[in-house]
This record gives sequence, C-alpha cells and structure tokens, in this order.
Amino acid sequence: MKRKVKIGMGQLLVEGGEPARNMDRAEKMIIEASQKGCQIILLPETLDLGWTHPSVLKEAQPIPGPYSDRLCAAAKKFGIFVCAGLTEKMPQKRHNTALLINSKGEIIVKYHKINELTVEHPFYDIGQSLSVVDTEFGKIGVNICADNYIDGLPIGHTLARMGAQLILSPSSWTVDYSVDETMDPYREKWIKPYSILAKAYDLVIVGTTSVGYIVGGPYEGKKMVGCSLAVDKSGIIARGLFNEFAGELIIADVEIPERNEKGTEIGQMLLKKGYRYEEVI
Repeated sequence: MKRKVKIGMGQLLVEGGEPARNMDRAEKMIIEASQKGCQIILLPETLDLGWTHPSVLKEAQPIPGPYSDRLCAAAKKFGIFVCAGLTEKMPQKRHNTALLINSKGEIIVKYHKINELTVEHPFYDIGQSLSVVDTEFGKIGVNICADNYIDGLPIGHTLARMGAQLILSPSSWTVDYSVDETMDPYREKWIKPYSILAKAYDLVIVGTTSVGYIVGGPYEGKKMVGCSLAVDKSGIIARGLFNEFAGELIIADVEIPERNEKGTEIGQMLLKKGYRYEEVI
C-alpha cells in the first residue's frame, strides 16, 4: 500500500551574506508549511549565507551549530521534518551541506555535496559519502542541486540502489539575468534527469530552489528563479513559479511508491522494463 505525504517546497528568498534574515524567512516558511498540513518541508541549498557568497570563507558555522540548531528547534516545535541546505565549517574543511531533520528535532542525515561546479571549489570541499534513512514515510535519500545534473546522475542512481523511495534535493537554480518568464527555465536541465530516475526506479524526487539576485562571488549579477520541482514516474507532480521574486510555499501531495527489489534484483527489474544499462547510468 502506498503511503501519502504532503511535502512543502519552500521557495525562499536567499540573500548572500545575510544569515539572520535568511534564517528568519526559513523559520516562517516552516511555520507556514506546518499550518498547511505538510509533514515534510524542503528548503533551498546554502540558505544561511547564500551559494558561493564570499562570507562563506569566514562565517560558515559548524553543524551542530547556531543555524542547524535553529532548524532543529523549529522542526521539533512544529512537528515537521525539515530538509535544508546550510554551509558547514569543519576543522580542516568547509562543505555545502544538506540536513534531514525529523519531527523530534534530530538530524538523521547530514550530506555533503559531491558534484560541485568548478566555481564552487574555492568555497566548499567535495563530499565523500551517501546515505539513505528509514522514516515513517519510507526510505529517504538526500542530495544537492547539481548532483542531479545528467553528468551527476550516478549519485541519484546510487541512492536508488540503496533503496530510496524519495529523494530530497535542496537547490539553487541560477540563470543569467537576461532570462525571463517567456523562456523555458528547465530546458531539459532538470525535468529530464529527474524523470530518468523517477521512471527507472519508481521513486519520487523533489528539488526546492531559492529565489533572488546573487550579490558577491563568481555568479554576481545572475539570479535564482524558483521553478522548484516534484516528479514521479508519471511526470511532474508540482512546480514553483518562475521568476526571481517568486518566494512561495508550493505543496506537493505525494504518493510514496513501494520498492521491493534489492541488490541485483534492481538490475534485473531495469532489464525487464526494457532498459539497457547504458541508458540509466
């Protein structure tokens, strides 16, 4: 029997180098999601300091730390799972990190982004592990933004091989300032890879992205344009508005598919579906 879950995609305005304001908005979005009956809220990538903002070099905080503690407290207070992206300071490294926090306020997944863009390398170190966690909603895997590029799909394939029924992906989809609402913001960049994973393995993948203009860092002047996306094997479940001002909560009513195949059974299942290995790798 399929489980149903209401997921809030918190399409959040993220201002580079303004963690207090960003965290305030994140907490308000968590409250709104809880009030609207969401069991999970997914927030954007690096929502504290902003993606590749220079403040990351000196102001990134540890996890646990002040920003993660605030998200954990909100998750517990409002009884909701929170998945969100933060920057993380470690003794010898910094990471672009995603957290999955349960409704008791406990961090149950901490993931470091692997498929980093070249412009990210001065700011974040490369992650070295993947994990899937059992929850009341099924097995959940976490990745971040460009991990779902076509060239990064082995990450999603690995989560699927680990049994993920739901993949949550804090993101920061960025385009040139000249791109407007008359254009297709996805251009196969997001719908295609999401659909490859969802159709091949019968899973659900959800990405929430930030909005606003980027100030500071290598992408200064570009903009984050929303278009948060939830996809299952039948297609798009929900999507966010497309523009740099579209801060909003989008609700996706999701059915979590049962996935019974394990190990080599997954490869056999793909062959029975008519896939050749090179089509899903």
